[in-house]
Amino acid sequence: MNCIPGMGEYRHAALRNIHRHVMAIGVAAALVVLSACDAPASDLTRTTLDRSLLYYVDYKVTPKPEQQGVVVELTLRQSRRLLRELDMRLSGVDVSRVTADGELSRHGNRLVWQPPAEGGVLRWFVAVNHVRSGDTYDAYMSDSWALFRGEDIIPAARTRTLKGATSVTRLEFALPQDWSSTTQYFGRKNDYRIENPARRFDQPTGWMLLGKLGERNDDIDGIRVVVAGPVGHSVRRLDMLALLHWTLPEIRRILPDFPRRLTIFSAADPMWRGGLSAPKSLFIHANMPLISENGTSTLLHEIMHVGLALRADDDADWIVEGLAEYYGLELLRRSHTISRRRHAKAIKQLQEWGEQVVDLCQKQSTGATTARATAIFFALDTELRQDDDGNVDYSLDDLVANLITSNTTITIQSLRNAAKRLTGSLPAALDPDNLPGCAE
Repeated sequence: MNCIPGMGEYRHAALRNIHRHVMAIGVAAALVVLSACDAPASDLTRTTLDRSLLYYVDYKVTPKPEQQGVVVELTLRQSRRLLRELDMRLSGVDVSRVTADGELSRHGNRLVWQPPAEGGVLRWFVAVNHVRSGDTYDAYMSDSWALFRGEDIIPAARTRTLKGATSVTRLEFALPQDWSSTTQYFGRKNDYRIENPARRFDQPTGWMLLGKLGERNDDIDGIRVVVAGPVGHSVRRLDMLALLHWTLPEIRRILPDFPRRLTIFSAADPMWRGGLSAPKSLFIHANMPLISENGTSTLLHEIMHVGLALRADDDADWIVEGLAEYYGLELLRRSHTISRRRHAKAIKQLQEWGEQVVDLCQKQSTGATTARATAIFFALDTELRQDDDGNVDYSLDDLVANLITSNTTITIQSLRNAAKRLTGSLPAALDPDNLPGCAE
């Protein structure tokens, strides 16, 4: 096997983190916070920080433009048998040429690796290009750039470990001399530390861009915003930053826990002509207008998806899409980017478009169902804002805060329950007669 660097850098990082928390809140509190950093929300007090329970995972990604794919090497280092088994789900990921130290087996669409006690290397090749519609792609690699999500090249995995064991994870890109990389993570020289406080086993996620790149960044209301795209794709980096300068502060008011880093990736054809969100990052096609003729904004729609981070039940995708579209419009109105008159005209057009919908509760929201959902949330906000005396009471902002803190998959019932908690009764906007095709 290849020679592997030592663990000193990880130990030093851990010590720096300990020192920072100790200085801020004291030794006892620091141990509690640090022990929770990689634990699931339901398991925050399971263990205190114990460096003997740390194992080290390095992902090394090497692009192969001539093969339109990447080679991924997962290197595991551990002082004892902490990570016993890694079980990867291969659905939707075109994995081939898999090799590994230790034992490797495949069961349907799952790949199971049982590494040696001291660690080892698991290696695979992934074809990146993935057609989304017609001749357009939602993951693509050319001879000068590549754009994809971490989930496209590193399959989601579950682990079997010694109780309390936690990964310390890095992502490195081995790139051609004139290439660089941008991800949702803070890092430098194509080397990133991967941290997900919700999990003990960290995996790289979100959009990633490699190649000959152009990048602009700015600090907006405490958020580091990065806009990146391949050179020569006419990406409107400064236009996006300008729009966010007068809308992002309002997003933070609605969503106080919005990520402290937002990475926007943009590219032209043959990428899909739309927008797609991922953890702390999003993609928008370079030719998409920042504000459409009907007054909506694909960019703000996808940013709201990033901030809301809501999961929809099978028949509730309209809720997630409708909230994102409603707030995309609302943000433009509140920031005075569009006038109240234009906002009202946009709402009316969406109401008229949504009238044709006979089944709102589809597995995937269409343009018409999203339009109807937006109109429903506009009506719901109007109801919430007025009590029996016509005074301002609540707003949709309060309902959204309720939905986020519940930390569950969104259903029609959870939406209704959240509204009832504010009003004491079911708002007319959510009455079954206004939700065609949805079970009562």
